[in-house]
Formats: sequence, structure tokens, C-alpha cells
Amino acid sequence: MSANLLTVAYLAAAVLFILSLGGLSRQETARAGNMYGVIGMAIAMIATFFHPAVDAWTFAVAGIIAGGAIGAVLARRVAMTAMPELVAVLHSFVGLAAVLVGISSYLALHDLHGAELVVHLVEVWVGIAIGAITFTGSVIAWAKLRGSIGGKPMLLPGRHVLNAVVTLAVLGGMVPFLLDAVAAGGVTDLGLGLVLGMTVLACGLGVHLVMAIGGADMPVVVSLLNSYSGWAAAAAGFMLGNDLLIVTGALVGSSGAILSYIMCKAMNRSIWSVVFGGFGTGDSKPKASVAAPQGEATVTDIAGVGQLARDAKSVLIVPGYGMAVARAQHLVQEFTKLLRSRGVNVRFVIHPVAGRLPGHMNVLLAEAGVPYDIVFEMDEVNHECGQTDLVLVIGANDVVNPSAETDESSPIYGMPVIQVWEAGTVVVLKRSLGSGYAGVQNPLFFNDNTQMLLGDARASMQGLVAELT
Repeated sequence: MSANLLTVAYLAAAVLFILSLGGLSRQETARAGNMYGVIGMAIAMIATFFHPAVDAWTFAVAGIIAGGAIGAVLARRVAMTAMPELVAVLHSFVGLAAVLVGISSYLALHDLHGAELVVHLVEVWVGIAIGAITFTGSVIAWAKLRGSIGGKPMLLPGRHVLNAVVTLAVLGGMVPFLLDAVAAGGVTDLGLGLVLGMTVLACGLGVHLVMAIGGADMPVVVSLLNSYSGWAAAAAGFMLGNDLLIVTGALVGSSGAILSYIMCKAMNRSIWSVVFGGFGTGDSKPKASVAAPQGEATVTDIAGVGQLARDAKSVLIVPGYGMAVARAQHLVQEFTKLLRSRGVNVRFVIHPVAGRLPGHMNVLLAEAGVPYDIVFEMDEVNHECGQTDLVLVIGANDVVNPSAETDESSPIYGMPVIQVWEAGTVVVLKRSLGSGYAGVQNPLFFNDNTQMLLGDARASMQGLVAELT
């Protein structure tokens, strides 16, 4: 493939990636956005495959076939509840790829001198550092989302000082690395040792940063790791001299950073507290009382909730991860249709960190066919909770916890929540009265206007649909 044709192909792919991001910004155009991304990536892969510098055809073909087969199998088998875990794993792959590309680029140094050599070495060092943090941080995020590691933050004494020391060591190690490589004019044992040592430090930093983050804040962490993976890909693009990889990585990195900022702003958090770990946590331990029962809950049944729904003129539905686990979204949509056919004003409200992934609940509701015009963000309808007859909280917990506003010792204190307790009646569909993903008991369960419909969300929604049919 000629250089001009390759440039045109890369330009077309870049435009399609930009259109993909634009399409993914709204539910109505998300499907088209996905398709733009798929077409753009296909063009990029084919163009790169026929790049004049590619001569290892056997390895290239084997890699494409193996990767494509694995991706296809995962896409068909993964459940929506496991999608956050899959995304975290994919981020780790990008980080690991950046590390391997960086090390191989250093080992393959040749015909570079002066400023050109220094620039390339800086690219290698920075790319490996970002990739290593992304790799191990994403692995820890995957383990937390999967439940292999608990959702509670690991708060080591002096953790911020530790993070600062390791960061300075990673940055400071670049100086002797550059001096050694420039003096030798290439690869040395000392340089390789510095690279490997820095990789270990960056991997440890990635582990510590994410371990210090509480489970309730994992959607923001996933968004931030998405940004890291983009910058890691861009760094790999610089090392490989691939313009499209630089553009693609920059698009992913910047969009992930913007999304992280938007989510942090919506949650009244600082973006820097996410970057440096310990997001949503304090150095002091929460009081032991936050996980203890705070009263006696009122337990109801299907018939009772059905009667409340029939009598209500306005209903607000708050979906959470429990709805995803139970795969109850289609039944929720059927229940919504029945209520709307009776003239009930039904709306959905989505918290920025509902589920385990940014937009997790929006995707589930769209999959089930819930009309886009009745799905709202928290800030759009939170002030109207007091004028709502009935709120159904389906599998959500931390995002409706009043402790975020009242208990300064709570790990989620300061996080804006959906003020469902202001409604006439609140019905919480939940398996038990246990604490949420953040490990905090919810006093909402014991309010006078709250009723608990205990059990599997899918079975409960089946009963409610039958009750209204």
C-alpha cells in the first residue's frame, strides 16, 4: 500500500472514530456510533496490515485471527452484569501492550542520535509508566468488580506520601536512564535494569491507587482507567511512529478524562482525588455503627405494592445493579407500560454511578425498550421527589442512601444521592436488608414511609406485572 493511500485510510478511520464518539454521546444514536467505530477499526487494521513496514505476515494473521475469535466469543457470552469486568480487563490489555511495546522499542534502538534519541527514550519511559499503571490498576478494578477483592478501600498509613515518593522515583529514574542511553548510544544493562525497575514501581503504584478506592466509586475508576488506556495507546503510537494510533489514543484518553470530570462534578468530588487514589474515602475509619441496623423495617408484599402502584398518579423508578444481576429490566419495562396505560406518569432516574460502569443502567433500559424520553439524570428530577406519590428502588442502595448527606463518618459522605425519602411512599426491592457495595447500612430502609419488598428483583417484578395485568 502506498504512503498516500495509507494516509487516506488512516484519515478516514480517524473521522469514523470521531463520529463514533459523537454517536455514543446519546442513547438514540449509540447504535450508529458503535457501527462507526467498528468500520473505523476495520479500516485501520486492514491498512496497517498492508503497511510497507509489516513483513511478519504469519504473526500478523495469527494475531488477528486469535484476537478476533476471542473477542467474538466474549461478546456473545458476556452478560450485561459482567460488562464492567470485561471493560476493566480490556483496559488492562491496552496497558500491558503499551509496556511490551515500550520495552521492545528500547531493545530495538538503532540509528537514533542526539535530540531524536532523547525524544524517543522519553516516549519509551512515559509510555511504559502509563501502561504499567493502567495494567495493574485495571486488574485490581476487575477483581473488585468481580468480587474477588472486597469493595472497601485499603487505606495504608501515609498512603499519599507513599504515592508521591513512588511517583517521584518513577519520574526521577528517567534522568539516569537518559544519560546512560545517550552516553552509550543505545541499550545497556543499566538502562534495561532502570526500565524494568521503573515498570515494577509503576505496577505497584497502579495497584495501590485503585486499592485505595471504595467500591461505590468504581464507575468513576473505570472511566478514569479508560482515559489511562487511551493515553497508553497514544504513547505506543509515538513509540511505533503510527499516527492513527496516536490520534485514536488521544481521542479515548481525552474523552475518558472528560467523562471522569463530569462524573466527579456530578458527585461533588475532586478529579485529583481520583487520580491520586482514595476517592470518596477519608484517612479515618468509619464509625462501627454505620453497618449496624438502625431500626425496624416495614416489609410488604406483591399485593401491597400493586395497590400502591394502582393508586399512584406519579411513579419514579430508580434502577440499580441489583436489577442488572436479576436481569429484570424487561419486566420493569413491561411494568412501566402497564402503569402508563393507566395514565400514571412514570419516570426513571439514573444516578451517575449507578451500576458498575458509566451508563450501565442507561444501556440496560435501552436494551429493554424503555422510551428515552422518560429516562432522566439525577439532577433533572431530584428536586421533584417530594411531589412524587411512589418511588420504586430496584436493586439500588448506596445511590439512595441519606447517610451521604447526614453522616460525616460515612465513606460516601458528600456524594449527591437521589432524595427518594422525600416521596410519599418508597418501596425498595432488594434481596435483604444488608449493606450496599460500599459496605454502608442504609437508614432509608427504616424510614416510616419506606416499605421493603424482599426477594429476587426478577421474581418481584414478575409478581407486580401479574398483579397489574
